Amino acid sequence: MKGQESKTVTDPCGRTFEVPLSPKRIISLVPSQTELLFDLGLTDEVIGITKFCIHPKKWFQEKIRIGGTKNPKIALIKTLQPDLILANKEENRKEDIEALTAFCPVWVSDIQDLDNALSMIQDIGMLCNKLEKAKEISSDIQVQFQTLKPLVEKKKVAYFIWKNPWMSINQQTFIHDMLSRCGFENVFAKHIDRYPETSLEELKTLKPDYIFLSSEPFPFKEKHIDELQNTF
Repeated sequence: MKGQESKTVTDPCGRTFEVPLSPKRIISLVPSQTELLFDLGLTDEVIGITKFCIHPKKWFQEKIRIGGTKNPKIALIKTLQPDLILANKEENRKEDIEALTAFCPVWVSDIQDLDNALSMIQDIGMLCNKLEKAKEISSDIQVQFQTLKPLVEKKKVAYFIWKNPWMSINQQTFIHDMLSRCGFENVFAKHIDRYPETSLEELKTLKPDYIFLSSEPFPFKEKHIDELQNTF
């Protein structure tokens, strides 16, 4: 940040550091935050994204891909001379964040519910000198959620994110918050582990009305749906 005016910020993980007043060379290590940067109109400022940042398609085709979310190419990122890197506590590894912090400010989000997500939108807007646009996006999302009507009769659901072992989510996750807002009862909500391991035998005792399979990180396929249907 030599020669640039800066401001002091504290990210959601409690890390305080200096960032440029108006970052000009931004790298995103988080697909969802890449989409936000696009919506904020930061086409010229964003110089690098991960191979999983497939939206918007135009950026995926044009921006430099700096590796994955869990294995970013540190050396390549350094050569790009970023002045701000956006990461996420769960999406990215602590050791990678520490390595990147050695030569660039890294802002790390930590999102467990809708309120955290809305705060993140405005935080990134503030960081990137796009606060008014960020407030507009955040406000629109709030309005849309206010019109959301939960199910009349609450249904029990098991939401799986992984197989071998089967893994679900507890109440400290963003997914749980979304399920609750839609009127679903997460059967693993009160589990001590954020991502509890389970088995189909245990699942039978919990008697969910629905089983949801995530689109990632595990690549669930039709055969896994068949397995569950044959079990239940």
